Amino acid sequence: MPPERRSEAYYDGAVPIGHGQTISQPYMVAYMVEALRVEAGHRVLEVGAGSGYQAAVLSHLADEVYAIELIPALASRAAETLEQLGYDNAHIITGDGSEGYAQAAPYDRIIVAAAAPEISPRWVEQLRVGGLIVAPLGERLTQVCTVVRKTEAGLETIQTIGCIFVPLLGRHGWDSEQ
Repeated sequence: MPPERRSEAYYDGAVPIGHGQTISQPYMVAYMVEALRVEAGHRVLEVGAGSGYQAAVLSHLADEVYAIELIPALASRAAETLEQLGYDNAHIITGDGSEGYAQAAPYDRIIVAAAAPEISPRWVEQLRVGGLIVAPLGERLTQVCTVVRKTEAGLETIQTIGCIFVPLLGRHGWDSEQ
């Protein structure tokens, strides 16, 4: 967390981390990570690295975590924090998370930490058959945490609980002007 926000470290709500972004509510991080069902040996893509908190959590469960962040200053801070803390299997990438990160694909799991209007076709392309995507999908201001499984026949979707996340920006996200 940014130094000026550290007093809120144990608050169970979203906390601003700068650049119009937030660190997700700890309950939602736990809920979504549990829904993702990560196992040892998995390669995970996180869309929306933010502070690096969720990447750190995922790195305890998966073999490799690739977390992509659109905002360079946040990506740099998250990478520095994870490096200082010794998370050598969590990699922070600066880029458009709505496009995924093809260089490390395929993924066993993909988790999205920003509100998406729909599942990006790039995420589906980069996910192994049998893999899961967990993402807040819906309108810009209110979403449903959705679990998507990729099968040989297509996608199976289960909607779980309501949630509110910052909007996913990028090619397959929301227009920053909206």
